[in-house]
Amino acid sequence: MTGHRAHGAVAAVDLGATSGRVIVGRVEAGRDGGVLRTQHVARFANDPVRTRDGLHWNLLELYRQTLAGLTAAERSAPGEIASLGIDSWAVDYGLFRNGRLLGVPYHYRDSRTEAGVATVHARVTAEELYARNGLQHLAFNTVFQLATEGELLALADRMLLVPDLLNFWLTGTEAAERTNASTTGLLDPHTLEWDLHLADRAGIPRRIFAPLVDAGTRLGQLTPDVAKMVGRPLDVLAVASHDTASAVAAIPSAHPDVAYISCGTWGLVGLELEAPVLSEAARTANFTNEGGVLGTTRFLHNVMGMWLLSESLRVWERRGDISASDTNALHVLLGEAARVPGHVPVFDVNDPMFLPPGDIPGRILRWFADRGERAPEGPAEIVRSIIESLAVAFAEAVATGAALADRDVSAIHIIGGGSQNTLLCQRIADRSGLPVFAGPVEATAMGNLLLQAQALGQLGPELADLRAVVARSTPLLKYHPHSTPAQR
Repeated sequence: MTGHRAHGAVAAVDLGATSGRVIVGRVEAGRDGGVLRTQHVARFANDPVRTRDGLHWNLLELYRQTLAGLTAAERSAPGEIASLGIDSWAVDYGLFRNGRLLGVPYHYRDSRTEAGVATVHARVTAEELYARNGLQHLAFNTVFQLATEGELLALADRMLLVPDLLNFWLTGTEAAERTNASTTGLLDPHTLEWDLHLADRAGIPRRIFAPLVDAGTRLGQLTPDVAKMVGRPLDVLAVASHDTASAVAAIPSAHPDVAYISCGTWGLVGLELEAPVLSEAARTANFTNEGGVLGTTRFLHNVMGMWLLSESLRVWERRGDISASDTNALHVLLGEAARVPGHVPVFDVNDPMFLPPGDIPGRILRWFADRGERAPEGPAEIVRSIIESLAVAFAEAVATGAALADRDVSAIHIIGGGSQNTLLCQRIADRSGLPVFAGPVEATAMGNLLLQAQALGQLGPELADLRAVVARSTPLLKYHPHSTPAQR
């Protein structure tokens, strides 16, 4: 990590799969130590665009909103911001030639990815692939996406994942931050270096891989043109640019017997380990080994997450079942779901049929119909079925991960937007038989901000130093199995 300015505010650009935000943070002295104060200065939608050739990210709009958010950040704290950092979802990328973007980056939910799986597995078996990269099999992993690029890949001289791409546009520096690079399927989980031999086997040219950097590395200053738009030439730092890596860094506990659920569009369920677990049992259980901060491994399983609820709400709004203008619709539905009596049927939230955008409620009903089982009836019971099904999947993933890693788990920390869902948190506690601690909601942004503060010398060098600030800065709710939440 590179220390520069040991004072001032920092700015986080946090890009999720459905929305983005820019948050300014300051570590302020408190009676028991530093606390993080944050200010939201921008929030915007992240809506994909479907064209004739598939589903794409509206990357230019995200870049425009990033610049607007950074401008707002500078205006909110004139001359105070010491650095900025960008995190986003994983696996998706842009291909470049001579510094120019070749085409609009695809969305990981685009159906083209299945063809890439067959191409790669014809060259490298699933067993060997897991032994080399330790990644859960997901059809949209970068290695599979790249295998679909054809002539475009032959033209490219660089691949940059989304946050690395935006950093390049801001600074002119081409670099690949390790936590996000670890989601590509092309990083050695032991050395955390590009596995160029695997790339050769998969037919991916070595020239496209950017130099790897760690979270906390200074990438450079905003270019003069960008600095003029934002208002000042700010430093840009590489943070843990995979949003889950930043979120896990902000778990308000340093105990090794804690499991985590980073719950947003996806539910990332796992443990923080000192080394990857590459056993055949881990592969068949579909657990992944991704890079965390300071050399840690995020051993986890991807679960479909709050996507199931958000997509269902969109469908019901379009049909007129709920009002599109009712911002309280989800809260009302969750209240009704909590009051649904008796047994509620559960389904496999990890079924690939739930991955593409579209009629999630209809697919849930079809899932039960295909198996000759009773389906939930009406929005309230469908919401309750989603909650129960997620709770089952989360609890099972915690138990499986603990067994695979030979680790005892005494509590679960749920962070991100899903930590606000009291029904879900309680049902996770009930289904797992473990206490659940909920919060912080903005874990990703907090991790982003605090990793910058740490790189600037405002915090001690250990992960425990960062997490202590989170614990002091965030009130947590504790959910006991078969009980009501209590303030911790």
